Amino acid sequence: MNTLEAFNQALFLTINATTSTPRWQIDVASFIADYVIYFVPMVLVALWLSGLRNHRATALRACCVALLALGFNQIIGHVWMHPRPFMIGLGHTFIEHAPDSSFPSDHGTVFASVALTLLLARMRWYGELTLVAGLTVAWARVFVGVHYPLDMAGAVAIACVAYGVITPLWSLTGNAVTDSLIALYRKVLAWPIARGWLVQ
Repeated sequence: MNTLEAFNQALFLTINATTSTPRWQIDVASFIADYVIYFVPMVLVALWLSGLRNHRATALRACCVALLALGFNQIIGHVWMHPRPFMIGLGHTFIEHAPDSSFPSDHGTVFASVALTLLLARMRWYGELTLVAGLTVAWARVFVGVHYPLDMAGAVAIACVAYGVITPLWSLTGNAVTDSLIALYRKVLAWPIARGWLVQ
């Protein structure tokens, strides 16, 4: 464990920005670290608004995988507190973050969960875009000093576990969940749907 942690910290210091890093690089990385996460709901909304049932089902499934994975993260964080780099005075930090457990990364978990679900559903274009965005965010959050590289690797592992748990459950209940939420969507948003502002 000590060897793995030493490797994790050494790799972090290799990626982490320093006081001599150009300011524009830090600003770009800070923006990516904080705001590119909003790409995920945009992708899921785009899938839903396509009007295609299989797209909507996949978006819902991706949400379930991500939510379960985030739940796993909460449990891990309570059982095993792994301090963030700035909590032990390691490297440099360029964005504010709560001093909570670093492992695994919630941002990385969301991207990994959604990208994995989309790719395995053969929605390659959406999945690959999400994967690229996720890799960029993973790099940025290490670069600005709030995560270690292995926090991101852990996020991928947790996403895979969550996907494995959701898959058999979705086979049993996915159709019913999808139909129910489509019906609710059509009822709640009947007015804009009737005027052609939203797809049915």
